[in-house]
Amino acid sequence: MSNDICDSNNPDCKQTRFLLLLLSLLALMILEPFIYDYTRLKFLLDIFFTVIFFTCIYAVSEKKTGALIAVLLAVPKLATTWSFNFFRHPFLALLDPIFGIIFIGYIIVLVLRHIFRQKDVTLETIYGAIVAYILIGILWIYLYQLTEFIHPDSFSVSQALADDARKSLYHFSFVTLTTLGYGDITPVSGSARSLATLEAITGQMYIAVLIARLVGIHISQNLTKK
Repeated sequence: MSNDICDSNNPDCKQTRFLLLLLSLLALMILEPFIYDYTRLKFLLDIFFTVIFFTCIYAVSEKKTGALIAVLLAVPKLATTWSFNFFRHPFLALLDPIFGIIFIGYIIVLVLRHIFRQKDVTLETIYGAIVAYILIGILWIYLYQLTEFIHPDSFSVSQALADDARKSLYHFSFVTLTTLGYGDITPVSGSARSLATLEAITGQMYIAVLIARLVGIHISQNLTKK
C-alpha cells in the first residue's frame, strides 16, 4: 500500500500544497496589523494561526507519516495558543513557544527536504522556497519568546512597540532575517544577541544556498532539453 496521501493521478494536489500555505502566510502578514490595531481581539489572530497550522500540515501531507507527525506536533501548540484566550499561566507561556519551535522546525525540515529532492524547478518549488523562508522568521519569533520568558527584558523596545510584546518580536524577527535592522527594537541579553546574529546569518545563507541550488537545477534542465 502506498504511503502517499496525494493521488499520483492527480498532479493538482502536489501543485497547490505550498501555494495554499504561502497565501495563508501572506494573508497573515498583510492583515495582522489591521486585525490587531482595529479589533484588539486576540482570538482572530489565533484563528489565522490555526489556519496556517492546518495548511502547514497539508503542505507536508505528501506522505502519511509526515502528515501524522505534523498533526501530533500541532495539537499541543494549538491547545496552548487557544488556552490563552481563557486563562493565563506562566507554565503555558513557557510551553507555547516550545511547542511552536518543535512544530515549525519540523515543517521547515520537511519543506526543505522536498525542495532539495527536486530535479526540476517548478512554480511549486519556488512557492516552497518562499514558504520555508517565511517559516524561518516565524520559528525565530518563538525562539525570541522563549528567550524573553527565560531572561525577561532581553529586548530593548521603542515606545511605539512597547504595548505588545508579541507584535514587537514578530516585527523584530523579520527585520533581522532580512537584515534591515531598523533599530526600534534591539537585543540586550547575550542569548538574545546570539539568536539575532544567528537569524541574520541564516537568512543570508538561506538565500545564497537556495538560489544557487535553484539556478543549478534550472541550468541542468535547459542543458537536458537541448
